[in-house]
Amino acid sequence: MLTALATAPWHYGPGPGPFPFFFLIPLLWLAVIVVLAILFSRSRRRRWAEYGGPAAGPHRSPEATLSERFAQGEIDEVEYRTRLEVLRANRPAKR
Repeated sequence: MLTALATAPWHYGPGPGPFPFFFLIPLLWLAVIVVLAILFSRSRRRRWAEYGGPAAGPHRSPEATLSERFAQGEIDEVEYRTRLEVLRANRPAKR
């Protein structure tokens, strides 16, 4: 049985056989991996942006900046609470 499978023709009829399709299988897998990577990175980026991004990056939340200024002593507690109230009152609604 194995001998019959090993010596069986790869194709039926005239022609080069499976030659052009041999290169399509790796290309198909490459395309699947690229699509999955793109989808995964977009969903991670979207979740990253929802939580305010990196703590030290340019996309910090205003509340994080305000908390840092209060912790460093740049503003006092009264100013911190006043500004925090204003930030929370003017927060855009989530979709």
